[in-house]
Amino acid sequence: MRVYEVARKLNIKSSILIQRLRNLGLDIKSNFSTVPDDVIEKLEHKETPPKTIETKDQIPKQKKVKIKEKPPIEEKRKEKQPEFMSAKKKELIEASLPQKLKGKKKHYKKTFKDEQKEELNKIQIGKNTTVFEFAAMLNVDFSEIIQKLFSLGVMVRKNDFIDLDAAKIIAQDYGVEVEEKTLEKTIMEEFEAPDDQKDLQPRPPIVTVMGHVDHGKTSILDAIRHTHIVAKESGGITQHIGAYSVNYNGKQITFLDTPGHEAFTEMRARGALLTDIVVLVVAADDGVMPQTIEAINHAKAANVPIVVAINKIDKPNANPDKVKQELSHHKIIPEEWGGENLFVNVSAKKNIGIDDLLENILLQAEIMELKANPNKRAKGIVIEARLDKQRGPVCDVVIQEGTLNLGDSIVAGTAYGKAKVLIDDKGKRIKKATVSMPVEILGLHEVPEAGDVLFVVKDEKIAKSITEERKEKYKASAQKKVTVSLETVFKNLSSGQIKELPILIKADVFGSIEAISSSVQKISTQEVAVKIIHSGIGEITRSDVNLASVSNAIIIGFNVRPSNDALKLANDLKVEIRTYKII
Repeated sequence: MRVYEVARKLNIKSSILIQRLRNLGLDIKSNFSTVPDDVIEKLEHKETPPKTIETKDQIPKQKKVKIKEKPPIEEKRKEKQPEFMSAKKKELIEASLPQKLKGKKKHYKKTFKDEQKEELNKIQIGKNTTVFEFAAMLNVDFSEIIQKLFSLGVMVRKNDFIDLDAAKIIAQDYGVEVEEKTLEKTIMEEFEAPDDQKDLQPRPPIVTVMGHVDHGKTSILDAIRHTHIVAKESGGITQHIGAYSVNYNGKQITFLDTPGHEAFTEMRARGALLTDIVVLVVAADDGVMPQTIEAINHAKAANVPIVVAINKIDKPNANPDKVKQELSHHKIIPEEWGGENLFVNVSAKKNIGIDDLLENILLQAEIMELKANPNKRAKGIVIEARLDKQRGPVCDVVIQEGTLNLGDSIVAGTAYGKAKVLIDDKGKRIKKATVSMPVEILGLHEVPEAGDVLFVVKDEKIAKSITEERKEKYKASAQKKVTVSLETVFKNLSSGQIKELPILIKADVFGSIEAISSSVQKISTQEVAVKIIHSGIGEITRSDVNLASVSNAIIIGFNVRPSNDALKLANDLKVEIRTYKII
C-alpha cells in the first residue's frame, strides 16, 4: 500500500506517518512511496493498544479524610488580632526582600499609566461626531471646544458635527492625535477580528492552474470536470478567468483557470493572490518556457506552494526528467530529489494521472490545515466582472470566509447593491454560497473591478455610504499616487521602512543577465537584501510592468527597451523603468 492509503486507513495525517516510517529506518520519499505489509501490521497494532482492566488489588485504596473542626468564631477573632510592627522591624523585613519583588507594584502602576496616556494620545472621530462627543473624548467641557472653534471662525452648538480638520487643530492643544474613523474601517475591523477556534471549520482549497500557453491547463481542468471547455473557447485558448468547483472522494476543490499568454498576466497576478495552491502545468515535450518562469515568479511572490503537473506524457518525445531538471534551476525541486514540491505525470488527452493530481492537491491542503468560519458575514474576491445586456452588472466571486445569502447587502469596490441572484458554477440558481465556493452574483448597481474585495454589510444604506466614502478617498489618493522609483525606494531604505530592494531585470542575452545578477547579489548587505524577482531575455513587456507594480520593484533593462504598451502601462501604474547599455 502507498503512504497516503495507509494514512487514510490509520486515520492520521500523511506527514505524521512519513515521519514515523522514516524513524523506523524506511526510505520514504513521498506520499506515493510503498509501505511493506509487515510494517503496516506493526503500525496497526501500535495504533490500537490493548485495553487494560484494573483488578481489585491494583485499584489504590482511598485514605480516610479527617475533617477538622472549625474553632468558634469568637475564639478565632481573638487569636488573629492585628499586630503593629515597629518601624525598625519593618525596615529589616524590607531589606531582606528581593529588589524585583519590592519594585513590582510600583512598576505595574507606571506601566498602566503609560498605557492610559498612549490610549489618550490617539482618538478616532467620524463624520457624525458631535462637538459634545469630541469634548468627552478629550475629557474637557464642551463649552471650551465651542470657544476654540469660535476663535477659528466656526460657529457651532454642542450637538453640531465637528469638522475633521478643525478637530485635528484643536486636539493639538491637548497633545492628542485625531484619526478619521470611517464606516468602512469600522466594518473591516469586524472582519479582521480573530475568529474563535471552535468556530473554524476545514475549507476546500482554492487552486490556480498556471503555465505556458498551449501546455494544456484548460485540458487538465476539462479532464477533471469531464466537460468540454476547450471546444467552446476561441482557438483553444482560454479567454477569461473561470472558477470551477470539483468533488473528489467526497472533498471539494475550487479551481481558478487563469489564461496562459502574456496579454492576461494581470489576471494571473490576481489569481495567485486568492490562491492556496498553484498547479504549474509544464508540457513534457516542450519543457520550461518564458511564461512558465513568469508563473513561478508570480506564485513565489504570493508565497503559494506549487504542485507540478507534467502534462502530455503520452507523446513519443515526452521527457519528464528533463522538465524536472529545468525546474530545479528555478528552485522547484521534486520530493524524491530532496525538495518540497509534489510532481505528477499526467496526460489530459488520455486521462492519465488525473486522480493522482487531485490526491496530491488534497494532501497539500491537508498539510496546510486550511480553515475558515462559515458562520459570519461573507467576504470574497471578485475574479471577473462584466456588463450583461440583459442582466446588468455581473460579477464572479470566490467566497473566502462566511456565507453569502440571497438578499444580502453587498459592497465590492465602489459598487453596492443586493445579492438578487446567486448562480453556481454549474449554472444553477442557489440560495447561499459557502466558503471557497465560486458564485456568479447579480444585483450590483455598477460593474466592480476584478480583484476587488466583496463583503456583506447590514443594509443597503450602509453599503451606499461606504461606496461614497471610497469614491472620495480614491479621488484624493489618485492625486497623491506615489511613483515606484529608486529615489522613493532609497528613502524608505534609509528610514528603515523596507529591508529588501526588489529588482526586475531584462537583457538582450543570457550572459548579460548572469553578469548583472551576480553583481547585484554582491551589493546586498545585512541591513538590506537585493531581491531579483524576475529576469528574462527580450523587450520589457506589460507582463513585466504588472509584476513590478505588484512587487513594488524597479525594472532595469540592458540593451533592451520597453514596448509602447509597456511604457504606457508603466506611466499609468507609476513604475520606474531604467535602461542601460553598459553593465
